[in-house]
Amino acid sequence: MKSRRPKTESKPEKGPGREAGQPPRRSPRKKALLSVLGRRVRESRTHQGLSQQALAALAGLSPRFVAQLESGQANISVGKLSGVARALGEPLPALLARHFPESGRGNHRAGLRREISARLEGLSGDALTELLSTLRGLEAGGVEAQPCVIALVGLRGAGKSTIGPLLAEALGRRFVEMDEEIQALTGLATAEIFEMHGEAYYRKTERDALEHLIDKGGAVVVAVSGGSVTDPAMFRAMRERTLLIWIKADPEEHMSRVISQGDRRPMAGRLDAMAELRRLLAARAPYYAQARFTSDTSSASPNLCAGELAAMIEGM
Repeated sequence: MKSRRPKTESKPEKGPGREAGQPPRRSPRKKALLSVLGRRVRESRTHQGLSQQALAALAGLSPRFVAQLESGQANISVGKLSGVARALGEPLPALLARHFPESGRGNHRAGLRREISARLEGLSGDALTELLSTLRGLEAGGVEAQPCVIALVGLRGAGKSTIGPLLAEALGRRFVEMDEEIQALTGLATAEIFEMHGEAYYRKTERDALEHLIDKGGAVVVAVSGGSVTDPAMFRAMRERTLLIWIKADPEEHMSRVISQGDRRPMAGRLDAMAELRRLLAARAPYYAQARFTSDTSSASPNLCAGELAAMIEGM
């Protein structure tokens, strides 16, 4: 009968200056690598508002291990690190990018990419669509500093017809009123279109007129109707194919300017016209706010507003 030797536990190898049972010393380079990795994981976690416990649960790790990882003490495997990257919503190379020396420019670019990636999470679908359109323009050779058509939106009485000609002159462009373009295309005045065909037909002709201006390729500033943003196709075309500017004013300014022009329609048959105007502005403001630039005409002269807008456009 063969005798069996008793099993003995393997003892950790003893090295110079190290007691038995202690973990092996890491080289300075490996220690620095783990330290930077831990800091990168911690920065990404805190930026996203995750606790160590939450990250551990998402990555399938223990909270203790995550704490060790962030302190630079965990000798993490590639598989586990990949799980951490997925939990943070970052590609694995992004966590490793800082582990290797980069030039100042390269490090700056990496930081920009990380910040852009983080900001994308909070954008709406419309904002993402607009951003994608801009990126496609860059890939195609760059976005024009001054797009072919600059579209001014805002409620009636905001000052579009006053600011528009001044802005066009400052930029060396032509100013047009959308209603004039519609009349040129249809042979009908705005009032006639509403009376004979209704609002839906007017919105369609407004879209056609905008497409016509864009396709002609002339550099123009156009004042569009206040309700243009409520038509999805028109609003999408303005956001994607024009430089959209919101000409803004307080409700009181809207009302007084329209009435001073002799237009009593805002008051006709309305017991509380101002309250209706406020509701209308509140409903459309989220659309107007998606414009590239905003000019508040309530607290500045038309010349000042136009000058500021021209400077912003030329500085694009």
